[in-house]
Amino acid sequence: MANWIRERLTELRTLEEKLRAGGGPAKAEKQHRDGKLTARERVTALLDPGTLSIEIGLLVAHDLYDGQAPAAGVVTVVGRIAGRPAVIVANDATVKAGAWWPETITKILRAQEIAMRNRIPIVYLVDSAGVNLPLQDGIFPGQYGAARIFYYNSLMRRKLRVPQIAAVMGMCIAGGAYLPALSDVIYMVEGTSFMGLGGPNLVKGATGQVNTAEDLGGARMHTSESGVAHYRAVDDANCLRQIRERFASFPAPARAPDDPGAAAEGIYEVLPNDHRLPYSMESLLGCILDAGGFHEFQPDYAAEILCADARLGGRAVAVIANRRGFLKSQTGPRIGGIVYTESARKVNYFVENAERAGTPILYVQDVSGFMVGLDAEKGGIIRAGAEMVESMACATVPKIVLTVNHASGAGYYAMAGQGFDPHFTFSWPTARIGVMEGESAVQAVHGTELERLKQAGQAVPGELQERIAKTRADYERWLDAKYAAARGHCDAVIDPAASREILAMALDVCTAAGHREHLVLERL
Repeated sequence: MANWIRERLTELRTLEEKLRAGGGPAKAEKQHRDGKLTARERVTALLDPGTLSIEIGLLVAHDLYDGQAPAAGVVTVVGRIAGRPAVIVANDATVKAGAWWPETITKILRAQEIAMRNRIPIVYLVDSAGVNLPLQDGIFPGQYGAARIFYYNSLMRRKLRVPQIAAVMGMCIAGGAYLPALSDVIYMVEGTSFMGLGGPNLVKGATGQVNTAEDLGGARMHTSESGVAHYRAVDDANCLRQIRERFASFPAPARAPDDPGAAAEGIYEVLPNDHRLPYSMESLLGCILDAGGFHEFQPDYAAEILCADARLGGRAVAVIANRRGFLKSQTGPRIGGIVYTESARKVNYFVENAERAGTPILYVQDVSGFMVGLDAEKGGIIRAGAEMVESMACATVPKIVLTVNHASGAGYYAMAGQGFDPHFTFSWPTARIGVMEGESAVQAVHGTELERLKQAGQAVPGELQERIAKTRADYERWLDAKYAAARGHCDAVIDPAASREILAMALDVCTAAGHREHLVLERL
């Protein structure tokens, strides 16, 4: 198992390294010649040195646009600034001058949602040429087009009181200027930043006026004449230092002591090579959770789903995880990874308890779906499943999802699928998110035809074999964790050995407010 998962990790890390290079060394060098840091250099300088950060959506759009949109041209990170959890959004000007792709909007919105839900500050490091005009139909209009960014800006300022800090560190053109304008404070950098509804060429064409970029929308003009910006910096480094100093004035949240669990490296040995084979969920959780304080809820009832009160990074957490393999029960054998009527009701009750106690919930997904068949229907599986979904959807405590293997069918939804707005969603490279597995899809799509041929005693023709092979291949591609991440179906694909560290930080972020002030966003 260790070699198999390490091969997947090697493949993932190679892809991540390529994506983090953005537009490549030549474009990075141009940034430096222009007196600017790259987006990732800016993020690194802003974050507390030596602390963990989580990059959100690195793989988004990696397999689109012939590879010309690494990370969709924007770096989105959750980390610590002067000890305080924060979200950072940084346009990558090495990728098509930081222009917005459709997926750029998706990533910025996701970053804003993390800041809103967790009531933590968000910093925008703006360096963008604006809308990628050939793709404007996927960027400009629509409910979740660029306007949604400004809607979230407004909600954070007027209703949620989430601090928003914007630093214009390059170009900030047209409608994109409203992102900093709707923030609490705006920093600009002398000589390199520009903010305006129209650049010099557009203004000349529209009005006949001839202006330099500095006169029209430079840092000195906006901080001394228009009053649009609030702080002026001499260079990128000075600008980022000023932002860190502002964060230092915020009250830092209290941090609970950490209690180490089992060795992280042992987690590589837990999952078998074949995703269909059983393994010990307890062993997996032992590498993630704190060593003490683990109390399983109803361990002898509906054991296919493990519910437990535990601690992670010293913080209380309610854990819901799918066990795999064949399990014994009072009513007969159970198949792990399947949600039965009893397990759905068990989870429903457990979630309601967590909600009453104000305890965050960690969902560890390895679910194949809900049980089907006559007994299941007579037992009320539909009603029990609805109760499980409803309690999860309406819970206001933070919800964090880790997908380690399967995430299939309605079971994926009931285990806090992305459509139910969990606070964070992480996947291992072994994660498989899809309505069903490839073999099941073959039966669903081609089963009738195969059965007819079998009944007639006829061989499967070559043309049908090719269609079956294509179905299998399509599903293998769709079920790949990188495919899901490329479409924003998880926040990040993570190294299993880093799970404890990353989940503990995500939990820290979720509870940063230090009191029970959970967010239900109206009209989101």
